[in-house]
Amino acid sequence: QVQLVESGGGLVQAGGSLRLSCAASGRTFSIRHVGWFRQAPGKEREFVAWISWTGGTTYYGDSVKDRFTISRDNAKNAVDLQMNSLKPEDTAVYYCAASPGLYGSGSTKDYIYWGQGTQVTVAS
Repeated sequence: QVQLVESGGGLVQAGGSLRLSCAASGRTFSIRHVGWFRQAPGKEREFVAWISWTGGTTYYGDSVKDRFTISRDNAKNAVDLQMNSLKPEDTAVYYCAASPGLYGSGSTKDYIYWGQGTQVTVAS
């Protein structure tokens, strides 16, 4: 089993920044990719970004490209999501998820371990 714990959410003004962190523990040797997803009230869970566990490859959803940066913190066994130029439409619960798959994916179906989520609210 892999346990994922997100942190760093909160309330921020539009145009501001937040940094989320996803700490992994347990059988982390089984992880090949970590993704961030978000879900706003009444909407489906949306892909944000993924990173290979080695940190060498990243991929972003169109809505966050050039504003968000996903990175790997090897010392902390964590994956961070730096969010800049935040907009009210970025308001959602943000989840990190881990996949044992060989290829990165933007589909929730390919991730088998999920964190509990952290709320991000962007005020206009």
